[in-house]
Amino acid sequence: TRRPFIALTRMKSHNVLKSSIVNEDCQFKIYPELVVFDLDMCLWSPEMYTLSEIPTPGDAIRGKLGDLDTEGVISVKSGYDQIKVFPAALKVLQDYYTDQFPSSMRIAAASSADTPLAVEIGRAAMNLLEVLPGVTVREVFAKGWPKGFEGNLQIGRTPPLSSNKAETHFPILRKETNIDYEKMIFFDDCNWGDHCGKVGALGVTTQRTPRGLQQREWLQCLVAYNRRYAETE
Repeated sequence: TRRPFIALTRMKSHNVLKSSIVNEDCQFKIYPELVVFDLDMCLWSPEMYTLSEIPTPGDAIRGKLGDLDTEGVISVKSGYDQIKVFPAALKVLQDYYTDQFPSSMRIAAASSADTPLAVEIGRAAMNLLEVLPGVTVREVFAKGWPKGFEGNLQIGRTPPLSSNKAETHFPILRKETNIDYEKMIFFDDCNWGDHCGKVGALGVTTQRTPRGLQQREWLQCLVAYNRRYAETE
């Protein structure tokens, strides 16, 4: 069994960021080995099942990337709608890509997108939306994994996946990543069902994000993870 790694007292800094979502007053002893995000209405908006057109490079909209002084693709059009990463989620992804967290941490997606078209739209958006200039959401999710690895992206509900993430998405994530449930945290809006409750029963530390991921919810989940496991280290 792999053990959680011990974090440094101070988080590593990177000059590309003006500020980190990791408040220096929050000194966490341990960090999860796998951070799993639901996508629709947790990492980004809107729900992919409400959209009907697959985004292309011509649908990219550029603007300021959060608190950065540089521009990138901040949203992509799907018909008359726009797909956009929530601000706090963007900051977490920026911090992750620029090594603000311990190097052993990885990220993954567990999304029960309703239809094959919704999955296609979501995957297209991942390849277009940027976290840093020239760095897409897809590239951030690929960080730290072997080249070409996609086992960390469990998106949809077509078999072997289903609408029940605890029965399909997470067992597959555990098998693909070789990371135990107790070393994972999971964020989900839970507006259409209690995914956090079901996944939490596996041993994963979970956090509901009913209005999309917020900074306080990110920190609350890390606090809960440390309360649960730090004393055993």
